[in-house]
Amino acid sequence: MTKKLDTPPVAEQRPHRYERHGYTILDPYHWLKDQSYPKIDDEDVLDYLKAENKWFEQNMAGQKALTDSLFEEMKARIKEDESSVPQKDGDWIYWSKFEEGKQYRQHYRKAVAGGDDILILDENALAKDKEYFRLGAMSVSPDGKLLAFSVDDTGAERFEARIKNLESGEMLGDVIPGTLSSLVWSADSKNVLYGLANENWRTDNARLHVVGTDISDDIELYKESQDGFTVGIGLTQSEKYITIATGDNETSEVRLVPADNPTATPMVISPRKKGREYSVEEHDGTLYILTNDDHVNFRLATASLDEPGKWTTLIAGSNQFYLTDVTTFQNFYVTEGRENGLDQVEIRSYDDPASIQRIDFPEASYNAGLDDNPEYNVSKLRLDYESMVTPDTVLDYHLVDKKLETLKVQEIPSGYDASNYRTERVSIEARDGTMVPVSLVYKNGTKRDGSAPLHLYAYGAYGYAVPPSFSTTRLSLIDRGFIYAIAHIRGGDDLGRDWYLQGKLMQRTNTFNDFVDVANGLAEKGYTAKGRISASGGSAGGELMGAIVNSDPDLWGAVVAHVPFVDVLNTMQDESLPLTPGEWPEWGNPITDKAAFEYIRSYSPYDQVSAQNYPPMLITGGLNDPRVTYWEPAKWTAKLRATKTDDNMLLLKTNMGAGHGGKSGRWNRIQEVAEEFAFILWQMDSDTAQK
Repeated sequence: MTKKLDTPPVAEQRPHRYERHGYTILDPYHWLKDQSYPKIDDEDVLDYLKAENKWFEQNMAGQKALTDSLFEEMKARIKEDESSVPQKDGDWIYWSKFEEGKQYRQHYRKAVAGGDDILILDENALAKDKEYFRLGAMSVSPDGKLLAFSVDDTGAERFEARIKNLESGEMLGDVIPGTLSSLVWSADSKNVLYGLANENWRTDNARLHVVGTDISDDIELYKESQDGFTVGIGLTQSEKYITIATGDNETSEVRLVPADNPTATPMVISPRKKGREYSVEEHDGTLYILTNDDHVNFRLATASLDEPGKWTTLIAGSNQFYLTDVTTFQNFYVTEGRENGLDQVEIRSYDDPASIQRIDFPEASYNAGLDDNPEYNVSKLRLDYESMVTPDTVLDYHLVDKKLETLKVQEIPSGYDASNYRTERVSIEARDGTMVPVSLVYKNGTKRDGSAPLHLYAYGAYGYAVPPSFSTTRLSLIDRGFIYAIAHIRGGDDLGRDWYLQGKLMQRTNTFNDFVDVANGLAEKGYTAKGRISASGGSAGGELMGAIVNSDPDLWGAVVAHVPFVDVLNTMQDESLPLTPGEWPEWGNPITDKAAFEYIRSYSPYDQVSAQNYPPMLITGGLNDPRVTYWEPAKWTAKLRATKTDDNMLLLKTNMGAGHGGKSGRWNRIQEVAEEFAFILWQMDSDTAQK
């Protein structure tokens, strides 16, 4: 039995300094980045992480009963033998399901003409005896005979691609290690296109593998030379063309290759222009191009295959409507977007631009969009719909009679009555006068007298809008009296593309200010009170957590930061890391730009840790995480321990066999949520810990 720790681990401070733009930066925890990374074998580093894990386990042991109770109630809300809604694709109908007690999905199909259910891939068998497992890409060949799929069994997000013969059930000898891409078949089912991750964990290539040949003979179809650009491979809805897209967070360039001639010279739609993004669909020889070239909220243009760079506006950009996607089917096309922050799905005619069917959804705040629609010629559309009180719902929209048909509503075995809960969407004024929307859900009867605890969540980066969606795990807080709130802060694109731009680069601190102002505003409106607010966020949302505990530590009763991007200044100066060259358009380049250096330094959570009181905090990391490397949460924790002036709980948990997404498997995932909620309830100390 290992000896109990009497005090928290203390990381040694070792002198390390560098100079940039006239500043001298001291970083005594620099050594926690293993100097042989990506190999991690420094015993001092591993010993510190293990000691922090022991401190976590030791302190959470007293909350085991609460954690177990939370886990069991979360598990009871999950249908163990859940199955997806079957969907037709060519001659086959496909679906996936969980077996009772199993961690991972099984994938099935059956012939449209009839016959037995056929198991085509069992994730549980692939995951057997592995600490971590994740299925990446999965693609059936056009002739239906072969399945290409990829797996990651470390969390490092370098996937091994394999091919299975679906007629014999045998695995072929074709094995492609190190992929980081989708898997796209050529029209004749003889070739698979894929991309390899380079040494910096960026996909800078598109390659073609001929089934049955050695991978050393694979053909490189495209190689990206610009640092920071990432290559993606796709297929148009018509399946006539393979798309090879390259770009970073603000610039893109697309090439088309005929699916029936994948080694043909790729056709560039329009050469890259810095700051311009575009994507491409195709219908009957006409290209449909979604671009932000003349409006921040994107327009839809058309072009011919003969003159792909000559774009004619079909739908103009709008200040009111944010156009996010277009899908071209055989007899109509669908545009998706947001109006006043709410999802909209519109069906449009090729022949009559004025003919628009907007699908109406029943609630004032919701999350909706196209679901899996693999075929080109369809008479109905598969949709997904949910809200903060409505469980995930799969629908078909019938085009002829313009009616929605409910196919499946997420089943909650332990019981759920939506009428017991209320959801609201309110606006809170930020310090610069901007109105920030907030989605709220709580139990009926919750008082607005400041007595209720409130959990506030946000992300606020990369133009990702956190949807007002349903969560079964969240009910464990709400049923204990919490109000759950999602702050739709700048940095996401909740209210349009400009909403995102107002939270990046030299406006990044708007994101942090919005979150703090939302918390204060909700307290002023009586939803909660200062100090009665717990907060959480992950990755770039973990950066947000780091910023708000530095700026306003007294607001929070407990804070959880998952895989937090907190060592921003150092990471953005390390060109060897996967998060760096391609991220400069998002955060700025502190290597070449003094203003960017000073601005990032002014908010970088690790750099701004100070001698003050901090709220109780739980921090997580993943040893194999390629996105936010393990040393960011480790260095931050070490510096907090050495600097903060309070005795509040500070815990670091590093998953030693997982990556950015934490543990794999549905039960393992909710176990980690149960730990998070137990920490929050414990530290918020309320009678709320008992249901």
